[in-house]
Amino acid sequence: MKCRHCQARVALSLIDLGSAPPSNAYLNQQTLHAPEKYFPLRVLVCTECWLVQTEDYAGVGELFSADYAYFSSFSTTWLKHAEQYVMDMAQRFKLDVNSHIVEVAANDGYLLQYAKARGIPCLGIEPTTSTADAARAKGIEIVEEFFGVKLARQLVAQGKQADLTVANNVLAHVPDINDFVRGFSVLLKPAGVSTFEFPHLLSLLSGNQFDTIYHEHYSYLSLIAVKRIFEHNGLSVFDVDELPTHGGSLRVYAQRKNSGVREPSRNTAKLLARETSAGINSTACYAGFQAKANKVKNDLLVFLIEAQRAGKLVAGYGAAAKGNTLLNYAGVRSDLLSYVVDRNPAKQDKFLPGCRIPIVAEAHLIQSRPDYVVILPWNLSREVMTQLAYIREWGGQFVTAVPSLKVILI
Repeated sequence: MKCRHCQARVALSLIDLGSAPPSNAYLNQQTLHAPEKYFPLRVLVCTECWLVQTEDYAGVGELFSADYAYFSSFSTTWLKHAEQYVMDMAQRFKLDVNSHIVEVAANDGYLLQYAKARGIPCLGIEPTTSTADAARAKGIEIVEEFFGVKLARQLVAQGKQADLTVANNVLAHVPDINDFVRGFSVLLKPAGVSTFEFPHLLSLLSGNQFDTIYHEHYSYLSLIAVKRIFEHNGLSVFDVDELPTHGGSLRVYAQRKNSGVREPSRNTAKLLARETSAGINSTACYAGFQAKANKVKNDLLVFLIEAQRAGKLVAGYGAAAKGNTLLNYAGVRSDLLSYVVDRNPAKQDKFLPGCRIPIVAEAHLIQSRPDYVVILPWNLSREVMTQLAYIREWGGQFVTAVPSLKVILI
């Protein structure tokens, strides 16, 4: 396999999670009786540019279909994050009615609704019809295409260059990372700013977050790798923030390499030094990750089997992609985890891919009163435990599996 950025031969293995269907390929009553497509789920490390990446098996069309079921607005935590982002960027970069914001992977308008509310002209780019329609329902203009240099040039020709481009949790999702990044250098105004948010590879490794690995994530990103990729494709990094979102993320600020005027911040140099100290650009950093994942898998299975033998009812919460990775790798089925609750109506009455566990509305949890609720999107544990605090009434307990199995006493 060749690196999707630098084309060097890639051979260093980070982890092999066997095989699984695409993590957002939810099943309905009809497809439940049909075969599923499984793809190998293996992650490799390029020892030339240090881009961590999945092996290529599934095409974009198979991963991001028209009925894509991930809607950002169902997390109140994420909505608050998006609202704060718009306020901060408007203040820092003096954005107003004369500015133009373009968000790539605008999803259901979760972020641009706040730009619109401030009167800042904005445009969303979102290739999945289901979420694009939800954004349009909020009055947001959407271009329903995948982003790259070709689309960026079309938008520039239409007079839609950007003062600010936003790319939250999408940089990891693109197979052609060079074309994607180069598109931003085309779309930005000469003094424009691009921000990219993505889970930090350092957090993934230190927090044993192997469940964030799935086919839709083609890349797992460090600042060391991102800085190199950006510079190769016409952008320069001038600042970085460390965020708590998704178990530890980065927000990288970039500008056009040929016209940007902002000097690199001390934050950038400090984080690059910390990644180097942690060994992100050395092979030793990646050893032992497989064994840590295997322990999580085994501990979860032991817990579920012992709960079943004790006559306890165990449910899940959050039909999230990371949960699908964990459950499929562990081989968990509905005999051990009876159902998964999700607030998103687009997922309810469907079944998780691979493990085929039913997805239900929250009312089902109240009715069945499970002894344990396994929170699959562990990064939202605080939000979920607040929302479901009423399980205390019947002595219910919360469980998280990552980074290690934990039964939360309440």
